[in-house]
Amino acid sequence: MSETLAAVTGNIGTIGYGLAAIGPGVGIGIIFGNGVQAIARQPEASGLIRQNMLLGFAVIEALALIGFVAPFIFPKA
Repeated sequence: MSETLAAVTGNIGTIGYGLAAIGPGVGIGIIFGNGVQAIARQPEASGLIRQNMLLGFAVIEALALIGFVAPFIFPKA
């Protein structure tokens, strides 16, 4: 009985970025989901809520970009 193991080939930074993109993806979903709920509960505060949603989105997206650039800055540890 022969066992076959999957080999990881290619740049390991690609796998690192794939894992680094999971967190911001979940964070963006949480921000916009809760923002829509807040606007539905309090429509008169929609301007302030939308502003805070976009600010949070920008910060989380910056984290995703850092995760994309980090493997190029530190190619091999």
